[in-house]
Amino acid sequence: MTDIVYRPTIEFGRLLFAQRKWRIRVEDPQWLPSTGAAVVVCNHVGYLDFAFVEYAAWSRRRKVRFMAKESVFRNRWSGPLMRGMHHIPVNRAAGSGAFREAIKALRSGEAIGLFPEATISRSFTIKEFKLGAARLAQATQVPIVPVAIWGSQRIYTKGRKLDLRRDRAITVAFGEPLAPERRADCQEVTEELSARIAGMLEGIQREYPQKPTDEDDRWWLPTHLGGTAPTPEQAAALDAAEAAARHSGNHDPAGNHDPAGA
Repeated sequence: MTDIVYRPTIEFGRLLFAQRKWRIRVEDPQWLPSTGAAVVVCNHVGYLDFAFVEYAAWSRRRKVRFMAKESVFRNRWSGPLMRGMHHIPVNRAAGSGAFREAIKALRSGEAIGLFPEATISRSFTIKEFKLGAARLAQATQVPIVPVAIWGSQRIYTKGRKLDLRRDRAITVAFGEPLAPERRADCQEVTEELSARIAGMLEGIQREYPQKPTDEDDRWWLPTHLGGTAPTPEQAAALDAAEAAARHSGNHDPAGNHDPAGA
């Protein structure tokens, strides 16, 4: 597969992150195989998560092809980049085509990235995982690499404007791969994956080097860490309202626009 967009995009991102003095900590990148196929699975707290995971994977000289919703590829700004970097569009009403494309890429030795929560977690806790990652890994007999990310929500997430202020800390942690057997129960594999990422997320949250600056700056912390983010129940209600509005043809009731999230 010819790549004339991926590397320049990564290099541009590196320059932007450096100019903004964003401190991106990459933990245990050795768990990402330096060669060969892998399913890279990450929690989802912000619109730029995919960019930070790509940045982290580049420390292993790996390109991660993310599965992202189809509308991102039609966007006049993100579309050319997504297509040029050979990410995989997902039509949520008919996802079999994207699944086949991901299988093909894995069988050719690519690393495929997924956000199994499907949408950003407004509560900044782990939402229920979809089964797609486990199914891909079992169909191709490749490892699943769990990834946890934290801090990216402070830059751009649902219900918040893009904030490019300097001196933000972002942590991307890789975990020990899972190697599910072909006949393993897909739901059990997914639950194990979710538990691993939840544990990793707890660890990087605990070690995160920055604290809220004042009472109003507690919005990016989940409630169980003393923050003012929506509870999981409140977040689920907001997601349901957004889905209903989308199906009815109205705009997101929370005033969000997702230019780059899966």
